[in-house]
Amino acid sequence: MLHPPVEPMLAQAAEVMPPVRPLGSGVAYEQKFDGYRALVFTPVGPGGRVLLQTRRGALIQGAFPDLVAVAEAQLPHGLVLNGELLVWDAGAGALSFEGLQRRAAARARIAPALAVKMPAFFVVFDVLQIDGRELLHLPYVERRARLEALFADHALTAPWTLCPMTTDPAKAREWLDSWTDVSGVEGIVVKPQTSRYMPGHRGTWTKVRRRDTTEAIIGAVTGTLTRPQLLILGRHDQDGRLRPVGRTVPLRTEAAHLVADLAAADPGHPWEGVRFAATWGARDVLDTLLVRPDLVAEISADTAVDRGVFRHPLRFKRLRLDVTVEDVPRFGQGPAAAAG
Repeated sequence: MLHPPVEPMLAQAAEVMPPVRPLGSGVAYEQKFDGYRALVFTPVGPGGRVLLQTRRGALIQGAFPDLVAVAEAQLPHGLVLNGELLVWDAGAGALSFEGLQRRAAARARIAPALAVKMPAFFVVFDVLQIDGRELLHLPYVERRARLEALFADHALTAPWTLCPMTTDPAKAREWLDSWTDVSGVEGIVVKPQTSRYMPGHRGTWTKVRRRDTTEAIIGAVTGTLTRPQLLILGRHDQDGRLRPVGRTVPLRTEAAHLVADLAAADPGHPWEGVRFAATWGARDVLDTLLVRPDLVAEISADTAVDRGVFRHPLRFKRLRLDVTVEDVPRFGQGPAAAAG
């Protein structure tokens, strides 16, 4: 019988969809949602409590009383579900990763109030235990069938969502190309239908995030002007202020193409005194060098954007010396907007 902590099975990242296989070849494609990986444990018998575990093993059910209450009312005993935890921001009318972070960190006394403003949802893509019996040894195709039966038998609806799945590669390509325009959907996960559920294992499943080409302004670098290591990028808001939007992955051979055009910032740079986090939500800061904000970088970005800021590192592709900073999409326009 499973008890927390249980390490979720992980997927390896890929730039593109794996080679297309014919229908019936035993590959399943699921939509990938932009939230927190989590597991829901229902008690085996009366008197127990519902537990909500994060990918890293923390128990956060106290921060999500709305989800726990519905689980107690609707889910059978002895169940373990694996899925993606999401939060809907009623004020913004969209899924919110920032709201999810706020809720996950909330103390029990303020959690109910946050739940009213930002209710939780759970997209389920796997079932690891039913009626107290582990299902880890079963192939994906059998676990999926039992998960679909669970939803049908208990008439589960919001906040529970059965993760969309297809075995048609053309449909999966359509999801990757068009469904990722929908808030909260960031790509697909490819799973062999014969795969067992192996906690903590990475390599059997493949995740592919949609990436778009867009532009941003180079406002700072790490390293030196002759050997830049990272680019700190920005966009102008509607008032003309240069707002940070993200940083690149470490530069390699591309750095050589920047050296001739980078120049140290003049006095009065809009980012004087600004500190940049090493990663999203981290306290560690980067040692940066401000540069003249007149160069436009063409970048590759995924769809994880929160309040105008790219959550994941960007990939520098080339300088756009043929456009000016005025041609760059405004702050908050997202990765799909690009200069001509």
